Amino acid sequence: MDFHPIELADRERIQEVVRESECRNCDLNFLNLMSWRFLYDTQVAYHDDWLLFRFKAEGHNAYLAPVGHGDWAAVVGDLLEDARQQETPFLMLGCPEAQLGYINAAMPDYFYATADRSYTDYIYHRESLATLAGKKLQPKRNHANKFEKLYPNYEYLPLTSEFIPECLELREQWEEEKDEVPSGRLSANAERRSIEYVFSHWEELGAIGGVLRVEGKIIAFTYGGPVNYDTFDTCAEKADFNFEGAFAMINREFARHLPEQYVYINREEDLGLPGLRRSKESYRPAFLLNKFTVMERHPMKMD
Repeated sequence: MDFHPIELADRERIQEVVRESECRNCDLNFLNLMSWRFLYDTQVAYHDDWLLFRFKAEGHNAYLAPVGHGDWAAVVGDLLEDARQQETPFLMLGCPEAQLGYINAAMPDYFYATADRSYTDYIYHRESLATLAGKKLQPKRNHANKFEKLYPNYEYLPLTSEFIPECLELREQWEEEKDEVPSGRLSANAERRSIEYVFSHWEELGAIGGVLRVEGKIIAFTYGGPVNYDTFDTCAEKADFNFEGAFAMINREFARHLPEQYVYINREEDLGLPGLRRSKESYRPAFLLNKFTVMERHPMKMD
């Protein structure tokens, strides 16, 4: 298989394949693929009618589930052969449940799969986030209403390149004031690098974002990109904690201004952080997208 390091020139081809798929996995958002490649050494291959990704996880080669149409047994067999050629055990990470079903149907009892709740994607109805309607979202609606009362002259604007320097300053402020941030490879420093990459290549990535301003000052920003034809992925969301309701407000306004073709919004994982998990659960996801680690049951078995 002809894997090569992923680059901006791959955007159109990757997005064309993923857009037509049923994949809603945040890992397939092109912004994520590019802005985290420094951490994962992400590579891509166009193999027959399949889109394939190979990357590094804790120093080990790993794959994402294939994206495309065709013979699942053949494409997974080719990935197994690639792993053997690389002289590494086969490892597939972030495999959604539907794709795992296709793999198991094609190769019954060949793989062992486990899921980590920390890396489950939270997926919401866009309309639900845009309206905050219903009893269960009353607390979020109250936050947004209070923000409107406290700051009646607020502005919501599309995030354009002119706002990027101030957004970067806000991100730094957010990190200093935040009580709970991830550690290890997904540390605040790694997130900073990801955000800086996106902002440095804003137009080339086709990112979509928004900002909240109060008296001309940016007090919240968010951005993301499409996954497939009906799902949008929110990659980053930061706000000034001194403005009550700012997080609820930027979340609501961004959902309201997204194109209506996006029925779902993926707000990514909670990384096992208790506060982040409570926050994501409080917005009442439409469903959780479980993702699995897939390995061979008998990796030393000879063909």
